Amino acid sequence: MNMAVIGTAIEERLAEVDPANAEAYGSNSQSLRAAMTALDQKFSSGLGSCTITTMVVSHEAFAYLAEAYGLTQVGISGLSPDAEPSPARIKDVVNVVADNGVTTIYYETLVDPKVAQTLADETGAKTAVLDPLEGLQPDSTGDYISVMESNLDTLKAGQACS
Repeated sequence: MNMAVIGTAIEERLAEVDPANAEAYGSNSQSLRAAMTALDQKFSSGLGSCTITTMVVSHEAFAYLAEAYGLTQVGISGLSPDAEPSPARIKDVVNVVADNGVTTIYYETLVDPKVAQTLADETGAKTAVLDPLEGLQPDSTGDYISVMESNLDTLKAGQACS
């Protein structure tokens, strides 16, 4: 829903600097809000019945998503995607995986999956890709909604949601 708030702020600013097109900006903002509300509802219903609520990620890029939909994010490398986790941190996350029945370790499209794969190999979990939307791959044809719907499908499978 943050995207809808951003859209409204953009609409208001554009209408201020270009009042002649304010109606179009308002209409587009309403369309965006409706699309984001529908996407939010898909996430709420899709992630509302997950049996695994701990989400282990290569780094903590999904805090808003986790908080909004009742998941607990645990990052292997903290906030920086380039930071190498210490052996102690890896041990801690291995324990989190075991203690919480985690079956999937997520990594991002633009981050080397080495650390996530190592942890998955050590724990018997599998890996899956989540797209943080900070940069689309060169061959991507996705837009915000389609990428987020793909993330939702990945999360539903990885978090054992019915």
